[in-house]
Amino acid sequence: MKRFVIAIDGPAGAGKSTVAKLVAKKLGFLYVDTGAMYRALTLKAISENIPLTDEGRLIEMAKNTKIELQNNEMGYRVLLDGKDVSDAIRTEEVSKGTHFIASILPIREILWKIQRELRERYNIVMEGRDIGSKVFPDAQLKIFLDANVEERAKRRYLQLKQMGIEGDIKAIEKEIRERDEKDRDRSISPLIQHPDAFYIDTTGMTIEEVVEKIVSLYIS
Repeated sequence: MKRFVIAIDGPAGAGKSTVAKLVAKKLGFLYVDTGAMYRALTLKAISENIPLTDEGRLIEMAKNTKIELQNNEMGYRVLLDGKDVSDAIRTEEVSKGTHFIASILPIREILWKIQRELRERYNIVMEGRDIGSKVFPDAQLKIFLDANVEERAKRRYLQLKQMGIEGDIKAIEKEIRERDEKDRDRSISPLIQHPDAFYIDTTGMTIEEVVEKIVSLYIS
C-alpha cells in the first residue's frame, strides 16, 4: 500500500513551509521542503563560482551533491554535502538565483527521484511548486496555498528580520511578483493549481486556521 502524501503547492510567501511543518507534526508525518533542495544547489553553485547559465556544469554539480533534510530537536535542518546550510540558503542572493536551477529539467529529475524515494519509508507532507502536478500527481490530498502579494511580501520581510537580515518590503514585493511570473511561465514544471487540489487563500487567516483546515481535509 502506498504511504500517504499531502502535497502542498503555491507561490512564494503563501505560508507553505510554516503550515506544512505544523501539519506534519500534528499528523506524525515527515515534512519535506523541496524548495530547500533547489536553494541548496543554488548556494553550492554560487559558492563554487559556477555561472547559473552554465547548464552542463550545474547538472554535473547536482549529480555529485548530497542533500539531506533532517527533523530533529534543533528543528528542520538542511545539510549540503554534510554541512548545515539551513540559514545560508535563505539569503536574497540565493532566492534570486534559485529560478535558474529550478528551470533545468535534468536537475529537477535528480531531485524528483530523491523526493519520491522518501514515500517508500514515510507518510509525507511535501511542499513546493510542482508537488501535486509533477512529483506526486497521485497524492491522496493536494492543497494549493495562496495569498495576495502584499501579504506575502510582509511575511518574507518578517522572516528575514527574524534572521537578523534587514530587507526593503517594496523590493521584496517586486521580487515576489517577478518570481511569480517566472514560476508560472517557465516551460518546465510551471506553478499551477492541479485540478483536484483544494484552493486555500491564506490572506487574513492565522497559521492555526490554515493548519486546521488542512488537517480537517485529511480527516474527511
